[in-house]
Formats: sequence, structure tokens, C-alpha cells
Amino acid sequence: RGRGLDRGIGRGWCVDRIAWPTPASPSAPSRGRALMMSAPMPEVMLDRSPVLAFAGLGGNVGDSARTLRSAVHRLMTVPRSRMVSTSRFYRTPAWGQENQADFVNAAVAIETALAPRALLNIERDFGRTRAADGSDRWGPRILDLDILLYGDRSIDEPGLCVPHAYLHERAFALVPLLDLVSDIEIPGRGSARRALAQLDSAGIESLVER
Repeated sequence: RGRGLDRGIGRGWCVDRIAWPTPASPSAPSRGRALMMSAPMPEVMLDRSPVLAFAGLGGNVGDSARTLRSAVHRLMTVPRSRMVSTSRFYRTPAWGQENQADFVNAAVAIETALAPRALLNIERDFGRTRAADGSDRWGPRILDLDILLYGDRSIDEPGLCVPHAYLHERAFALVPLLDLVSDIEIPGRGSARRALAQLDSAGIESLVER
């Protein structure tokens, strides 16, 4: 386990100090109608105590900052879970497929007893359906939610790799993650801060309004 997961958490923005809009509020994302929520998330329990997970959020279609705010609110409502903190929001250059709009990215820390796949279901609430062959991996999206870390677990399953396979190569994910825990370790990779130091983070800017 990386240093700082207990004593360092909360160095980012603590969500219980922010009045997040509900998905049905006027400030929530809208595509001509109110955001339609999927069926209640199944309470998938693990045969273990809750773990501290870190998720990355991003989007570049529509009002992405507003979408991310609503996604954080949605994460605050999932069962068997407690939102711990959220990072600042960042405007970041597109990665992988560069001929598209800039993204807004953030990271959240959530204590949860849900399986990782249950958290990924939130993407569907915002209209994201991933292509089975991964052909939409680099394209524009309303919301992208990735499980970056899930406690100390290493998971390698079809459609789910934790730690995220490219976390150590993506400044847009590492910068907000380090907002949450400044000395966090990536299992099997080492220091996230050292990984970031090897990357080009030019063009990543903190947003004043989240």
C-alpha cells in the first residue's frame, strides 16, 4: 500500500463542503431532457471490508465540468460506499486522438464495498456505452469513468484492468490523483509522483470554477 492513503487523503477538495447539484437540477447535464437514471445499482458486496478506491473522471462533450459535478454527486449516492474527497477539475489536452476538444478531468477517492464493475455502471447513466472492441477508446465522450486504483488489488479481467493499465503514462490522470494523496503509490509501478515527473504535463490547467 502506498504511503499516505490514510494520513494524506483529503488534501484535495473535500466533497462534504460543496453543494453538488442533483442530476435533475437545472445545473445538471441536459441533452434536451432530464438525466435519466438507470435502475438502482445492485449492492454487490465483497467478502471483505470496504476498500479505498480511486476513480478518474473525464469528458469533452457538452458542458463537461457540469457533467463531472453530477457524476461526483452520483458517486455520493451509491450503496455501501462513502465519498472521501475529490480533486480539482483540470482542462487537459486530448490524448491518443488529438483532433478533438480538450477534456475536463478529475479524480475521486471513495471508500466502497462494491465490486469495481458496479462503480463503472455510472457511465451508463450519462449515456456512455463502450464499444465491445474498444474502438471508441480515444474518441469524444460525455463521461469516462475509470477505476485507477482499488485498494492494493491487481485485477486483470476482460474489460477491467486495475491498476489502470496506462495510469503511469497519463499526466491527465496522475495530476488530479496526486491532488488527493501527494505520495500515492501505484501497485507494481511505484511512485505516482515519479511517474508524472517523466511525462509532459504541458497544457494541463486547473479550472477556477468546478
